[in-house]
Amino acid sequence: MGRGHQPLNSVICRKCGLVWSHPFPIDPYKYYQKDYRIRYKGTFVPRKKHIYRSAHAALDRFNILKKLLKPKLRVLEIGSGGGEFLYLLKKSGCDAFGIEPNEGYAEYARGEYQLDIKTGFLQNTEFQENSFDMVTLWHVFEHMDNPLETLKKISGFLAPEGILVIEVPNVEATCQAPVNTFHTAHLFNFNETTLSRMAELAGFSVIQKIQSGDGGNICQVFRKKGTDTRSPVSGLEGNFEKISRIVGGRTAWGHFLTAHPYSRVIQKVRQWFIEREASKRFSTGREILDKLMEKVDGNSLSSK
Repeated sequence: MGRGHQPLNSVICRKCGLVWSHPFPIDPYKYYQKDYRIRYKGTFVPRKKHIYRSAHAALDRFNILKKLLKPKLRVLEIGSGGGEFLYLLKKSGCDAFGIEPNEGYAEYARGEYQLDIKTGFLQNTEFQENSFDMVTLWHVFEHMDNPLETLKKISGFLAPEGILVIEVPNVEATCQAPVNTFHTAHLFNFNETTLSRMAELAGFSVIQKIQSGDGGNICQVFRKKGTDTRSPVSGLEGNFEKISRIVGGRTAWGHFLTAHPYSRVIQKVRQWFIEREASKRFSTGREILDKLMEKVDGNSLSSK
């Protein structure tokens, strides 16, 4: 059962612990091009409240990578959404490019921020070797229909020693209700171990691991190290049992005996008021992002 009590069949690999939907409940190409934003945002282009929320997430992401960024760094964001993170990169001196499958969001970002964003899917896009110094996927990797092949393709056009950044929901998270662990749009579900090992198979080595305060998201930063054809068996022992124990052992009653559901309600109410006031205060998405840029010192980026 998936989020919203929708029928969803999830399976887990007994050898490594990777979890995925089988069969896929959606046609990902049609779904993400037309339906995804409408279903979960209720709009084909971002509203001011969505921009305000995404802008703060973009600032958090910028700060995670700040030490790795430098002027003229060639950055590709896969799944660039409304363009908030790309705009921060561009205003800070990076050469920022994006791919976004949703037609409305991609068109909005190009028009509002004059960003270089291609409407489409990475699977159908070709880049020359050594095209980018950094590639980011913020809550995109779990939507890919073939994540390992996606990583191999990225490795093909990422510069030697280039940086790959992936943030995904944590399948071990206990901050959400058990019924919300799995999501129709999330074709694959990772924990820290399965994400790291899959990246290693594609020729990347992990250089940083970050987990959100509530344990709901995991972010990993990788460096391209070259092809590694060895099977990454070490470190996977017991991962299947660990995930099965955490996910299978959760109950609705147990969840409501924790502080998570109540703190989330308080957070959502507070967020609603803040975003409502922000929507009144700003006229355009650009105004929101330019205000946020006051918190970003572009001159502090490394010039090395």
